[in-house]
Amino acid sequence: MAVPRAAKAGGKPAPAGQAAGMPVVSSESLLALKRRARRINRALAEKYPYAHAELDFTNPFELLVATVLSAQTTDVTVNQITPLLFARYPDARAMAEADPATLEEIIKPTGFFRAKSRNLLALATRLVDDYDGVVPGRIEDLVTLPGVGRKTANVVLGNAFGIPGITVDTHFGRLARRFGWTQSEDPVQIEADVAELFEPRDWTMLSHRVVFHGRRVCHSRKPACGACPVANWCPSYGLGETDPAKAAKLLKYELAPGSEALLAELLANTERAAEIRMASRKRTL
Repeated sequence: MAVPRAAKAGGKPAPAGQAAGMPVVSSESLLALKRRARRINRALAEKYPYAHAELDFTNPFELLVATVLSAQTTDVTVNQITPLLFARYPDARAMAEADPATLEEIIKPTGFFRAKSRNLLALATRLVDDYDGVVPGRIEDLVTLPGVGRKTANVVLGNAFGIPGITVDTHFGRLARRFGWTQSEDPVQIEADVAELFEPRDWTMLSHRVVFHGRRVCHSRKPACGACPVANWCPSYGLGETDPAKAAKLLKYELAPGSEALLAELLANTERAAEIRMASRKRTL
């Protein structure tokens, strides 16, 4: 891993003119970078003890399909359509035999539905033909399936099979650059750079925590720096609103003002976090 060079870390304001999505450079040694990265992970673990995969699923096949559908859309949108989708097509064999027009109509709200429908039909057919309808538990097999890249494969491996993996979506990539963990825009290189900083046992939960933080606090355009639990170790501090009161108004999901009851419930029942969030979403539909 190439260690970034030039700017300081440790909660200092970002260099003048640094764009929100630009990588941070640092004079840190690799050892210092590892220590800071792991301190950020510990702080995120304290902030989000309920972090989990935010796509609803009950088995590897459902998670695989949901992750494919999540490209270029939100997990919330995917979760809204998957109950009907999996009621119609509960397994790979059923989906492989789906009428394309019917499948397209169900997944249309996720966007790019024609391409996604083709991928799902081809994916399901491959699972039936090559894996007896069972989702394989190896990344080498998963990435050969239609519509499945390393991000999707790592999501499935980490959350359905318990095999450690780093999930590099847009949120993870943005924060990895802001934290100075990488300078790359390439997901594969980001995965490799970040993997060098953490033990494999931490990879899956690290992915959840970073994505949670990106969705709730460290937003793309207006990061809530003044409400950030890792501000003291973030070299990009100052990119967003630093006033605590103003920053608090930028928080989203269960951290948003008015969501105190949901947050308290999640903190009190971390092992049921996915179930609680699912119930919360249904109440707001």
